[in-house]
Amino acid sequence: MSKKAYMVVDARSSDPERMVEYRRLSQIAVDAFGARFLVRGAPYETFEGKWQPQRLVVVEFPSMDAARKFYDSPEYVAARSARAGVSDFDMLLVEGY
Repeated sequence: MSKKAYMVVDARSSDPERMVEYRRLSQIAVDAFGARFLVRGAPYETFEGKWQPQRLVVVEFPSMDAARKFYDSPEYVAARSARAGVSDFDMLLVEGY
């Protein structure tokens, strides 16, 4: 059985209006790959360190393979194009247990 995987994103944007379209398209891609948003820009507290994400997002995928396919899919490529030039993302993928 595959272990779930989690995509963790620190999303920064200079144009909130353009990000509306990105969020719409990314939801389509997330749905297409059996994933779900666990955190999507919710309030947070930093307990240790200096990490201060502008908008923290966590997406749960059925597996690492599903997350990789999501990232390279036509659906998510369209979403990435919608945010091009107005956003900067730090994104990592981690396997759960």
